[in-house]
Amino acid sequence: MDKRMGRSLLLAFFLCLAWLMLPGGTWAKNIRVGAAINMTGPASTWGQFHARGMQDYFRYVNETRKGVAGRQIETILVDTGYKVPEAVAAVRKFAVQDEVDMIATWGAGEGLAAKPIVQKYRIPAINYSTSWEILQEPVAYMYLPFGSYKMDCYAILEYIRAIHKGRNPPKVGLLTYNNAYGRSIHQPSREYAKKIGIEIGAVEEFPPKTVDLTTELLRMKSKGVEYVFFQVLPSTIVTALKSADRIGYRPMFFGTWTSTDPDFFKLGKGVIKDRLAIQFPGGVPSDKSPGMKLMQVLRERYRTVDRFDAAYWEGVSVAMIMERAFIRAQEKYKTINPETINRAMESFRNENFGGLIPAVTYTPKDHGASFTARIVRVGEDGSFTPLTNFYVPGKEKIKILSGKSKIR
Repeated sequence: MDKRMGRSLLLAFFLCLAWLMLPGGTWAKNIRVGAAINMTGPASTWGQFHARGMQDYFRYVNETRKGVAGRQIETILVDTGYKVPEAVAAVRKFAVQDEVDMIATWGAGEGLAAKPIVQKYRIPAINYSTSWEILQEPVAYMYLPFGSYKMDCYAILEYIRAIHKGRNPPKVGLLTYNNAYGRSIHQPSREYAKKIGIEIGAVEEFPPKTVDLTTELLRMKSKGVEYVFFQVLPSTIVTALKSADRIGYRPMFFGTWTSTDPDFFKLGKGVIKDRLAIQFPGGVPSDKSPGMKLMQVLRERYRTVDRFDAAYWEGVSVAMIMERAFIRAQEKYKTINPETINRAMESFRNENFGGLIPAVTYTPKDHGASFTARIVRVGEDGSFTPLTNFYVPGKEKIKILSGKSKIR
């Protein structure tokens, strides 16, 4: 009896051991993702919904697919408060203490500051801000999920040139914060405007806490600026639109894909007036693509958002790219760790994400994901209406979609 009991216990032990082991012979510990995200500082709504989108998608993968190669995906979330030192400390903790397999960094300044740590410990990281400076040499281990703000500049300026009427060149004004995020559109806008025959008539930058932009817009109005290009957070766009109304200034307004968040449509009620267009490098509900169907599944399953939201969309997109990297690492190298994930990502060639984002390509020298853009009108009702086709600025011809090109 004792011998049979002993054999049963030994058998149970080996069965448990087999269950804990992966085919590659490594322990089935969780795949760990460190996320250093602004949850409480300026633009915290963006950060909160980035985190929720990422967590919901990983939860979905864990629940419906049992993770990747039998390993659950675990998110270690740290609030940076939109402060560079906190972001740097979080990334160092991820690398040294948590021994994560991959990292998500957040703002432009935070990503740039964390870059040396990511490269020192050789842990691949996707930065939520698509600041093009992130990908300046050395590029190793730092990635963007889709085209950089440089692409936004090219796409918006090409759209302005396509819709502009009159003999004189379009006159564009840049209205931005005086930080790394705001200034990220200055240089590429100036360079590309000169190349395609557009005049940058004014550049106004100001601190993020500014609560009235009447003075800045009066200067733009006096200089004959016809198109205002924002690189500011959603609440500041509302401030700018209110200031423009006070002085009777009616240019066309444009922004990058960071122009909206869950609070934007509440704050902008009666102010947005369907007069804002943005470069949005991804799927929107009217596409009815597999990626948009997935977004609907996540909304219904977890009820984190009740309608399409750009911040939540990016969180899901970043998580999906990470999951694909884990899958490719397992397929190609039979193990998932920072080095195999990085090698797998650099092998991406037109990876299809069901229309959620454009197809992604990474190479050892280019971690920019894609350079595919389109212009979308943001409606006061929360709608996102495509005004153009998807196209590669500077290489492919922009096509204005019939009957949808007007910005009021």
